[in-house]
Amino acid sequence: MSIAARPNFDVERLRQALKGQLFTPEDDGYDDAHRLFTPVYDGVRPAAVAQVADASDIATVLTIARETGVELAIRSGGHSAAGHSTTDGGIVVDLRSLKTLEIDVDAMTAWADSGLTAAEYSNETNAVGLATGLGDTGSVGLGGITLGGGIGFLVRKHGMTIDSLLAAEVVTADGQVVRTDEESHPDLFWAIRGGGGNFGVATKFQLRLEELDRIVGGMMVLPATVDTIVGFIAEAEQAHEELSTIANVMSCPPLPFVPEELHGSLVIMALVAWCGDIDEGQKVADRFRQLAQPIADMVQEMPYPEIYGPEDEEYRPLAVARTLWADTFDSATAETILGYLEDSDAPMRVAQLRVLGGAMARVPNDATAFAHRDRKMMINVASFYEGPDDRQRRETWVSDFAKSLGNGDLTGYVGFLADEGQDRVRAAYPGGTWDRLRRVKAQYDADNLFRLNQNIPPE
Repeated sequence: MSIAARPNFDVERLRQALKGQLFTPEDDGYDDAHRLFTPVYDGVRPAAVAQVADASDIATVLTIARETGVELAIRSGGHSAAGHSTTDGGIVVDLRSLKTLEIDVDAMTAWADSGLTAAEYSNETNAVGLATGLGDTGSVGLGGITLGGGIGFLVRKHGMTIDSLLAAEVVTADGQVVRTDEESHPDLFWAIRGGGGNFGVATKFQLRLEELDRIVGGMMVLPATVDTIVGFIAEAEQAHEELSTIANVMSCPPLPFVPEELHGSLVIMALVAWCGDIDEGQKVADRFRQLAQPIADMVQEMPYPEIYGPEDEEYRPLAVARTLWADTFDSATAETILGYLEDSDAPMRVAQLRVLGGAMARVPNDATAFAHRDRKMMINVASFYEGPDDRQRRETWVSDFAKSLGNGDLTGYVGFLADEGQDRVRAAYPGGTWDRLRRVKAQYDADNLFRLNQNIPPE
């Protein structure tokens, strides 16, 4: 155990008090318990990982953290790019054992525990022909994707995940378990819809469900040229809001269904999801096929959860990334993207383009803590790197790339922020949103117990 990981609390007291399991570095299963999605944080060693069984277990951990000042991390899916799902020497509240899902088909709602993954939730709701718009990765935890906002495959038709959130159960810093919705603790309900884990530990979410069984969706790989990139974005923008897309302009990985001579070439690896009439969806997909002869085409009718695709738990690449918003897209932007990608020799590099609008944009900016409703597009740029010596130049490339596309705009999607400094966190909450969040923080967490996050300091 590292010096930083020596506990300053009574480990056995905590172990005996929990209904769930506690893992310390001396316990079998510890390595699996503290392992995150990204390998960057494998060397971070919590003093304890508490796999909680219910809200009372969480309250027990919070009491010890308040009494001792030990650092606290909250983990749902473990996908935090900033490493906020773990702590060196502190306690991780691991929500992954909380998996209950209660679906009310008649009311078109579900109560879902925050330890469920997007794929687990979507598979269960799909079995009764229903769905909630979550993110774009099946292994992401429901807690993180919901509190961050949730921009996924149904964002243009049904809005963000927070737009489907009807209520939540939250354990606050003082150990109280509260239900929050539009009528009960309304300020807290406003804040958790985009404000992240700053205000408490969300244990359950009540989510609205939509009728959705099958979609037209999947991956389509096109050659990346200025014309195909501009054409793809134009088609995505003008399509009915039943369509949501993710266009990854990137170096082509060595996929078995792509000819070997095209591995490493620049392509548009697109994911499309049409959640309306199936026949109309096929016609929409055809419009993308007409941009260029697809290199690969797996867009087809499918059950909605299949859009997530399979994931390899052992595939854990090292990457740096930056997120930003954009309101216009033209040939010059496409040329900039291709230029940066061509100039890099990173094993993998990408500019991800997501056309927004639709239902997401019809919600007022001040209705939730997510205040970027009117932005037309989200862009993420990323690069893999091959070790510590390679990281700095990849970070410089990503930063320069993002600046060239963002025109000095610091704002970004808080759900995708890495450890980028307080200015970036502040910019994620424009206008009066930041000040209101600080007031709510002061009300529910005046001592900033929940500080391992994109932190909003109390007023």
